[in-house]
Amino acid sequence: MPGLGPVCLYSSLSKRRYPNVAVEDTGRSRFGRDLNVLLRRPVRVESVSVLRYASHGNLSVKENQMIYRSFTVVFVVMMVMALMPMFVSAQVTNEPLPRTVWGQPDLGGVWEFKTRTRLQRPERYGDREFLTTEEADQIERSQLEQTQEYESRPAQRTEVIPGASSRPGNWLDNPDHESLKGQPGSYNYFWFDWGTKAVGTRRTSLVVDPPNGRLPAKTEAGRQRGARMSASSSFSDTAADSHLDLSNSDRCLMSGNAGPPMLPGVYNNNMQLFQTPDYVAILVEMIHTVRIIPLDGRPGLSADVRQFTGDSRGYWEGDTLVVETENFNDDTAYLTWRSTSQNMTLVERFTRVDADTLEYRFTVTDPDTWESSWTAELPMVRSDLAVYEFACHEGNYGLPNILAGNRIQEAAADDVTQESR
Repeated sequence: MPGLGPVCLYSSLSKRRYPNVAVEDTGRSRFGRDLNVLLRRPVRVESVSVLRYASHGNLSVKENQMIYRSFTVVFVVMMVMALMPMFVSAQVTNEPLPRTVWGQPDLGGVWEFKTRTRLQRPERYGDREFLTTEEADQIERSQLEQTQEYESRPAQRTEVIPGASSRPGNWLDNPDHESLKGQPGSYNYFWFDWGTKAVGTRRTSLVVDPPNGRLPAKTEAGRQRGARMSASSSFSDTAADSHLDLSNSDRCLMSGNAGPPMLPGVYNNNMQLFQTPDYVAILVEMIHTVRIIPLDGRPGLSADVRQFTGDSRGYWEGDTLVVETENFNDDTAYLTWRSTSQNMTLVERFTRVDADTLEYRFTVTDPDTWESSWTAELPMVRSDLAVYEFACHEGNYGLPNILAGNRIQEAAADDVTQESR
């Protein structure tokens, strides 16, 4: 117990250093009463105010009082120093959360969600839910070393990226893939802004349910849909006949980290939330996706009205904003988030943990894709930086160039065919 040690320590030291001094235990002493006031709970300590010299006679009352006062001062100073971190911690954790003028938790502002924590728990962690401090520090050191290595490489010629066509399209599933090392033929490493640290909770994965930290097994329909949609990508070996054969991100329509749900990507991992009593608007920097979510209890859209980001309705559950979304795009006509089906439903929870942290937790339910629901948790950190427009369409030279390249390849193949005749 804090504070008990120094008094008992004095007693043992006094017996060890001064064998002629006896310490009498008078039960609940003035020290105990002083500690009760300080700690607000009962404390029993040994009294050191009654000292008796076996060989030199008794100390005077005045000397006893001086000894008591000296030890009281020293002890109180030691107690204050020992308890100061507790007081400071209490002040921090008990600080009222920011609230709007209408009384709801203030979730507004810019929130950053980049991290090196993977979506699924790496097998090397087994059943461990959390990293040690040393492991979290090592993730940051390794990332900083990798960044320094990549940025100091000599110039290289552009070449085909080995295995680029096998990239799953979701970097959180395979962040060490060859196509994410910033070599020519991919993005320059300068543009990658996926952070250097593990999440602040030090979880071994963003997935918190199932307990093993990994996504549930896919259904057969989910596997087939995933294979079909993966072929529609600029990283695929399949030639595109038109812009409709390319992915949503190639076409600047949607991007994986914007979702919904939101998950970290290779860059632009920022979200700005706007809040009124009746609406919440969520703006994700990537592709500049905006969701406007009513909070007034109105019914959802009819089932035949479907959208890339679905149809969302929100409500407050205590101090947590809950957003439920359904009516996602028809998966037979459009590409979808992680190749999910049009029957996917999503429940997101936004909770202001403290002045600088917004806990984002979501649950995905899609029995046509996964054998069970799964939940992920992503702490977002408050940022003082602005979110700038992501003008993807205006700078999207890649899309026409990809199609032009496919046509050149087809023409070259035709020439070869004609020459062989």
